[in-house]
Amino acid sequence: MPRKIDVEALCAEKGLRITEQRRVIARVLSTAEDHPDVEALHARAAAIDPGISIATVYRTVRLFEEAGILERHDFGDGRARYEAAADAHHDHLIDVETGRVIEFVDPELEELQRRIAAKLGFRLVDHRMELYGVAIDRPV
Repeated sequence: MPRKIDVEALCAEKGLRITEQRRVIARVLSTAEDHPDVEALHARAAAIDPGISIATVYRTVRLFEEAGILERHDFGDGRARYEAAADAHHDHLIDVETGRVIEFVDPELEELQRRIAAKLGFRLVDHRMELYGVAIDRPV
């Protein structure tokens, strides 16, 4: 699993002005074990600072995304979900029954993708992989 990213430090690197409310939102994102949507981010940030509005969270998320600090994902549940922009590539496996997102890295899969691109006449520069499944041992 990729390492945790310090969103507040990324803000400083990008030269973003960091207000106290942005700092709270950045810390919530840095400690997230999941890929929260804006509503979940707001609930977590408001638990720390009740003065943070949902509009502030939306604006901050948009600012962080535009600055390349956050990555936006659509895992098929109709909600934009976010994670700190990772410095190391990883893919996602989404449990379609529970919504749980599992991050993984597979060097063999990465090599296969490079070979496929080369066979088709391309040099792979980026990709995003999302696998959707159900747990094998879950009763039907």
